Amino acid sequence: MAYYEILLDFDGNGSEGSGSIDPEDLAEACDLRVSQDFQRYFLPAVYWIIFLLGIMGNGLVVLVMGFQKKSKNMTDKYRLHLSVADLLFVLTLPFWAVDAMSSWYFGKFMCVAVNMIYTLNLYSSVLILAFISLDRYLAVVRATNSQAMRKLLAERVIYVGVWLPAMIMTIPDLVFAKVQSTGTKEICDRIYPHEGNMVWKAVFHFQHILVGFVLPGLVILICYCIIISKLSKGSKGQALKRKALKTTIILVLCFFVCWLPYCAGILVDTLVTLNLVSIRCYLERGLQKWILITEALAYFHCCLNPILYAFLGVRFSKSARSALSVNSRSSQKFLTKKRGHVSSVSTESESSSVLSS
Repeated sequence: MAYYEILLDFDGNGSEGSGSIDPEDLAEACDLRVSQDFQRYFLPAVYWIIFLLGIMGNGLVVLVMGFQKKSKNMTDKYRLHLSVADLLFVLTLPFWAVDAMSSWYFGKFMCVAVNMIYTLNLYSSVLILAFISLDRYLAVVRATNSQAMRKLLAERVIYVGVWLPAMIMTIPDLVFAKVQSTGTKEICDRIYPHEGNMVWKAVFHFQHILVGFVLPGLVILICYCIIISKLSKGSKGQALKRKALKTTIILVLCFFVCWLPYCAGILVDTLVTLNLVSIRCYLERGLQKWILITEALAYFHCCLNPILYAFLGVRFSKSARSALSVNSRSSQKFLTKKRGHVSSVSTESESSSVLSS
């Protein structure tokens, strides 16, 4: 669910407050209405932009992957998993856009369903990125004997390492997601028990940071650092290596630029909520705006995924043109002949091409 929801409900519901501030003393303590007005205009516009871009990019990837009914390699399979996760994720954004702009009109069932879909695909997309980095590490660093391991990861382990943990993460949505009236609007959010309310929130925020950023981020960083070190050595295929290095650096930077500011904001806000850090009122309002803006930046990563992991690849671009071409049958035959050379990872230069494919 959108993080901004936990920053709102002070209109007669003390259980959704921040820290130990009493709702009756809120106006005197800190007026947060500026952030609320800001999010009513900012979030809906950004959510609709991400929705449209995400539908087009990820939808095209799914279409092209469906067009390639045969000869999918491990990279293709990860692309398909990632695009499905991102596609389902962006489908929840119109609901949150309407909720941020006005109120929740979709009932309790849709509140629980949308929260579960949102959480499932938020975690799965990030974990799939970690699997992609691990796959590319095996393809480049252990190119001569990694084919069996890569196939096992792409076809079996991904369900246990990505989709199962992501499904487990939806259990709190099933238990706590509810529709609640604030007096002026209906909101859809996780409503925790009044006793220990702040502790519940802190636990799930730390879970988000750990599982949704820190662990996959470490896997991505370590794997790509080793890949960069590997590609930097040797003298063969320098042009291909430079392209692979450039692509690798872009992948790492985009992940951390998109997700690090948002997770840092959640961390600081959680520490403030637990009264472990004390900040002034204007800094708290600034922190809320920071979270709103960086949340949109983090979600924008699902629009970048098709570009970073699909459209930058020459082979995928050819496949996309074939899928959209009137003469797709002849183009497909051409691609099928060429695909046999690309799928091999027996040499260092072929392994390097996995990064840019």
